[in-house]
Amino acid sequence: MHLVALTGGIASGKSTVAARLAELGAVIIDADRLAREVVEPGTDALRHIAEAFGQEVLQPDGSLDRPALGSRVFGQPQNLQKLNDITHPAVHQLGLERIAAAEAADPDAIVVYDVPLLLEASRRPYDFELAIVVSAAEETRVRRLVEIRGMTEADARSRIASQASEAERLAIADVVIDSNGTLGQTLDQVGELWTTLTALPGTAAEAAAASGTD
Repeated sequence: MHLVALTGGIASGKSTVAARLAELGAVIIDADRLAREVVEPGTDALRHIAEAFGQEVLQPDGSLDRPALGSRVFGQPQNLQKLNDITHPAVHQLGLERIAAAEAADPDAIVVYDVPLLLEASRRPYDFELAIVVSAAEETRVRRLVEIRGMTEADARSRIASQASEAERLAIADVVIDSNGTLGQTLDQVGELWTTLTALPGTAAEAAAASGTD
């Protein structure tokens, strides 16, 4: 199995890259999806959140009331850290379980951990072989947020500014996908990336190439 990280700022095109990698055969593990799963009704994390922030952060059906929780943590660093201390270990553990399951299902799997906040986490929580950064200029991202997601320009710039800078992300990149161009140009780069990933030492494709078989 090969484990790589995929990251990029808001409106960078990361989701498009992840979707194409999945079509090509990668196993995608979405950190955002894991973060939602660990706070579903009945989970330890949701119970700890209710204990820390009050029953008011729960909906009548027992699910998380995200706006109510948000009002307690956004702009309040201590509360945000308290929330992160609850959710991050749970996400990390679930991620390990999904990675192990992917390897058990296919020892030759190429597993892509799709994690928007790889850099903001200040460490690589898994033993990634490569860090792939999907990159787009700020003006491109602002335009996408305004035209596709309906944000105001001010809101778009605020969201971008709240994340790590593009230069900081690029500094940790082993591979960069430039998504400033057309969709076709981006997908061409993903195809080249897939060729690189399938040729990593230990993959089935690499072994076949080394032995001269198809």
